[in-house]
Amino acid sequence: MTIGPVQMLVLGFDHPNFQGGIRAELERLRADDTVRVIDFLAVYKAVGGEVSVLKESQLDEAEREEFGAVVGALVGVGAGLTPEEGAALGEAAADRGVELLDEEAWDVLADIPEDTAAALVLLEHRWAIPLRDAVARAGGMRLASEFISPLDLVQVGLVAQQEAEALVASSADTV
Repeated sequence: MTIGPVQMLVLGFDHPNFQGGIRAELERLRADDTVRVIDFLAVYKAVGGEVSVLKESQLDEAEREEFGAVVGALVGVGAGLTPEEGAALGEAAADRGVELLDEEAWDVLADIPEDTAAALVLLEHRWAIPLRDAVARAGGMRLASEFISPLDLVQVGLVAQQEAEALVASSADTV
């Protein structure tokens, strides 16, 4: 199995106005083989406290089984397990058809204010596979990996101050 770098995104939305744009963009990126959503959990708490949960994945059943061990290892390390212990849990969960990230595993309901939403996205960066492989063939390795804020890009002249402020205000730098 060839898997690209995997990233966990945790996103917050004040007064969310979802109109399908995020889903459409994730589908476009999947169609281009740029990224793949391994797991996605979104929670919205309406004014009054009513909660809505959306759970999705772009993986088919065979891919979910294949990724079970990988995601289990990742989640297991975060929970203090060894990668092997996490992988065993992931394989067992996939064998039983259990999703690895579910509403109960992420106790966000008490933490998010009314009229806000939160999303947890486990993304595989498919575009990075050939680059990662080329770096490895050259004897290289990743030493660090960070997203740079648009406000920091102003300092080096890549983005105008007004543009950076607009990007930050629209939360475009969170992804």
